[in-house]
Amino acid sequence: MSGKVAQAISALRETIPHGRLITPEAAEKYDSLNNSYLSGFESDLSPACIFLPESKEEVAAFVRAIRPFVGDVQFAIRAAGQQPLPGCANVQDGITIDLRNLRGLKVRDGNVEIAAGERWGSVYEHLEPYGLAVTGGKSTSCGIGGLATQGGLSFYSSREGFICDNVVNFEVVVASGEILNANAQENLDLWVALRGGGNNLGIVTRFDVRTFEQGPLYGGMVWYSKPSFPGQIAALVKELTSPEADVETHFMLSIAYAQLFGNDVVCLNQLYYTQPVEDPPALAPFTHVQPQRDEMNTMKIQTLVQAATEQTGAGQSKIRCLYMNVNVKADIETLTKGGDIWCEELEAVKNAAGLMCSYTLQAYPVSLLQKTSVRGGNVLGLDPSNDPVINVLLLTYWADKSDDERVIDFMQKALKRIEQTADARGQLVPFIYWNYAFSHQDALRSYGEENVRKLQKASKKYDPHGMFQKACTGGFKLFK
Repeated sequence: MSGKVAQAISALRETIPHGRLITPEAAEKYDSLNNSYLSGFESDLSPACIFLPESKEEVAAFVRAIRPFVGDVQFAIRAAGQQPLPGCANVQDGITIDLRNLRGLKVRDGNVEIAAGERWGSVYEHLEPYGLAVTGGKSTSCGIGGLATQGGLSFYSSREGFICDNVVNFEVVVASGEILNANAQENLDLWVALRGGGNNLGIVTRFDVRTFEQGPLYGGMVWYSKPSFPGQIAALVKELTSPEADVETHFMLSIAYAQLFGNDVVCLNQLYYTQPVEDPPALAPFTHVQPQRDEMNTMKIQTLVQAATEQTGAGQSKIRCLYMNVNVKADIETLTKGGDIWCEELEAVKNAAGLMCSYTLQAYPVSLLQKTSVRGGNVLGLDPSNDPVINVLLLTYWADKSDDERVIDFMQKALKRIEQTADARGQLVPFIYWNYAFSHQDALRSYGEENVRKLQKASKKYDPHGMFQKACTGGFKLFK
């Protein structure tokens, strides 16, 4: 531990003397916290200490205490630790501020106030008795922060827009140590900038999210074989580009591989219709695909809590996990060729220990993109006039650190070939979704020059000395 880090920790102990700092000497608790990330790439990092604030005032005290050490001491901000980008939510030899103890939920004036340490599962459980829902993560284990400040899709995206576009207020600690509210009436520029700006502008301690009336929905999973996948892509493109596209739908189509399936890939549709309608016509092309594994079909009317619990799936710690992504227009040939490329590159890593991976398509329909301006704007740079967009996610889990290099190589080669194919066909969309990005992908620059300038202007206003650029180095930075 460097002398400056030791001094910063001492300053924190004096400022917040309540045992909130966990160091490696407290091995059992430290290891439990540091090994609880989704991805082992984050747990590979060992901070000098982990700070567990229990109030917004303690977060503000942290910022004021650490400010004199900017340039010498680095810190990271952790919400749920579900984003696998290395260094995004943890830091080597610095201080990780872990927000898990900021808890609390309150329904007020048509919104739900969500403390930054909550997870979406708790939000859904809290709202269910009221007959309400929000645009939130599709998994109960997902934290609020990453999805609410970097875009994010929900079951209700087609109807309600991005998760970040439904945040009506951010309670945020800025570099001065002040606690501000950012909304349509106060600090408007900061409100818009936080809708995509990630950890560049402050530490958000509470999200106020718009609610809407919602009962049970229809959804689940359908498993089938790869020869049917091109037809499913065609059906997806047809639905998304139809003038009568149904705004109650949400689609995720995947080619998946896991060693427990044997040597062949399988295909999976994760489908949702946000009304309690059994087998709605808009989903029929995807639910009736043949041949399918009937015994694995989980389509049913269920609550939001049940749907998100099913989605939680393989979220576990101490495994190797990475995402990469590219966005393309809703073009059948580009998406089909992308799946073929992924399958070809997969052959080189099929024997990696514990390998589970997928080529997953998630839709950004026009109805979703149109909600951005209606809800006040964001900095993501996606334009509804460009027609539907498909996010192509390459997701990979594996067990052994010794396989890191070749798994990353497989993902990068597949991604590059998919990008080249899309670009050659004029179908590439210059947007990278931050939560699914790897270190070599510059998500912020993909928002476009105008939005980057807007973010930089907000940074200079609310963080004039660049604390969140110099000291909070994880993720993607505005001035690099």
